[in-house]
Parts: sequence; C-alpha cells; structure tokens
Amino acid sequence: MSALITAGILFVFVGIILIVIGSIGSMLGSARGDGSRSKVKGGGIIMLGPIPIVFGSDRGSVKTLILLALILTAAYLLVVVVTSLLM
Repeated sequence: MSALITAGILFVFVGIILIVIGSIGSMLGSARGDGSRSKVKGGGIIMLGPIPIVFGSDRGSVKTLILLALILTAAYLLVVVVTSLLM
C-alpha cells in the first residue's frame, strides 16, 4: 500500500477518535455544569483549492481561523510546488 494512502487512512481514524473524545468531553462538561447557560462561539473554514472562505460567530474565532487558513493555503501551495518539481 502506498505511504500516502496509509497516511490518509491514519488521518481519518485520528479525526474520528478526536471527534469522539471531544463529544464525550462536552457531554461530561455539561453534566457537571451548574445549570447556567454558556456562550457558544465558533466558526469554520471552507477551502476551495487554495482559496479559503472563513466564517465565525465572533472576532476572536475569525482571527484564529484566518491564521489557520493562511497556514493551510501555504501548505497547499507548497505541496503543489513540490509535486510539480518532482514530476
């Protein structure tokens, strides 16, 4: 099996495990809560090739996601350049 396929499968399983751990932590945290309501903040990035679309519910989330989008864009461009040099 190719190393890239193995790495891809590994990343999928690690992602699933992180989602399960986060869900369990969230359930346990809400079960221990004192009944008060907490504010939910969040956002996301949609990558269309090297072009990021960033959205969020507050400025802090959006700033963090913009930084992550810049890192992902740079990584994408690096992979494209390296693979084109190797071919």
